[in-house]
Amino acid sequence: MRVSLTERITSRIVLILLILFTLVPFVALLSVALSPANTLPSGISFLRELHWENFATAFELANFPTLMLSSATLVVIVVPLVVLGATMAAYGLTWLRVPLAGVIFVLFLAGLTIPTESLITPLYLTMQGLGLTNTPWSVALPLAALQMPFGIFWMRSHFLGMPAELEEAAQLDGSGPFRTFWQVQLPLARPAISTMVILSFLWTWNHFILTLVMIDDPSKRTVGGALAGFQGAHATDVVMLCAAALLMMIPTLLVFVIFQRQFSAALLQGSVKS
Repeated sequence: MRVSLTERITSRIVLILLILFTLVPFVALLSVALSPANTLPSGISFLRELHWENFATAFELANFPTLMLSSATLVVIVVPLVVLGATMAAYGLTWLRVPLAGVIFVLFLAGLTIPTESLITPLYLTMQGLGLTNTPWSVALPLAALQMPFGIFWMRSHFLGMPAELEEAAQLDGSGPFRTFWQVQLPLARPAISTMVILSFLWTWNHFILTLVMIDDPSKRTVGGALAGFQGAHATDVVMLCAAALLMMIPTLLVFVIFQRQFSAALLQGSVKS
């Protein structure tokens, strides 16, 4: 396939613009975070004296170690629940003869259209009735349920792209549904599962609305809720807020770097057929 010089130049320009569009917010955050404390910087400007100590101050003021532990606890609970539940449900809806599978899938898709904010009150009353408020489970269970519709949609798209010969060969070999799922389909679904792990991690780590509602003790909330600690009734410490936001991004960036190959493979899966 030949690409003309004009197309090459245009694609490079578009790519550079997209990179700049992505990096400018991070540069702006870093610029403000390195400014003197208790100031209100305007625009992107790096002073001669960079205040790196702002990150240490924000880390201490926000009580990041405790909040990171709370966030990590949620991740450990939510991500496996979502990945395992969504993968098994998607496999069942795709390859097993489930009655009304199409209707069930549409109901799951309908869950994607429901705003989280509209569910806050009934979720709180439900968790309160179960005696789970002020515990990680009051946040983890609703989060897992909210992420499940997209997880099923994502994994079902993967299983639909798998050839039917795999299932037929496994059945001829005497494998049951569970063995076929565990030994045949699951290893082939690693790129899609890795992407689901990344997305679930990001949604869980950055979520704060349910945490603020379900947990009264600020020390038991997540890193996302820590940003609200820099916002007072009359003022906001912008410098510390930006420093804390950058600290909050570090774990998500590390997870993406670790799984970037699987993430790219899942996005490209099915675009090229052999």
